[in-house]
Amino acid sequence: MARTDSPRTDRDADIGDVLTELDELEELVDREEELRQVHETMRTARKVRPKGVIGRFQTQFGSRDAGEALVGSFVFGMPMVVEDGALEIGRFIAERPPALVFTLLFGVAVVFGILRAGEFERVVEDRIFGVVPLRPVAIVTIAGGLAVALMTGWGRVSWSEPLVAGGQTLLIAIVMSVGASVGDILPEN
Repeated sequence: MARTDSPRTDRDADIGDVLTELDELEELVDREEELRQVHETMRTARKVRPKGVIGRFQTQFGSRDAGEALVGSFVFGMPMVVEDGALEIGRFIAERPPALVFTLLFGVAVVFGILRAGEFERVVEDRIFGVVPLRPVAIVTIAGGLAVALMTGWGRVSWSEPLVAGGQTLLIAIVMSVGASVGDILPEN
């Protein structure tokens, strides 16, 4: 019953291989009870989360995911919040609009790349208006909110110069977003 088209080892097998085998089994069974069991096994297999380093997203972005993003943001961002060099870099990019835009785009690309490595796009149930993936939006929102709160609350930025404060906070938010992304894709156990 197992396919022998391409030799695979147990280490190469993934949930897609299991579902393929179950599809083949579904065509072979002839009793209603057997078919029901195959369908139940397929439903269970689709719920399985990998135990690897990355790629263990659930079908929803829940409070646990938000907590992981918050902790990752804090751990990665704290050294930047207290470092005066980050404020100098933030001022530099704020005074140069192309550098500010490039920094923003680079940050979004890094966060998206990290989440893409975890295959977040496979989570189809987790969409805003059925289109926009919630996970990257939530991660950037959590990290950005924490960056604004800490930078403002601890007096690291002065909003009397909004462009400079925005550049400084943007830099911290990017680092925190990277931390949130990493925190979100790491395994739970």
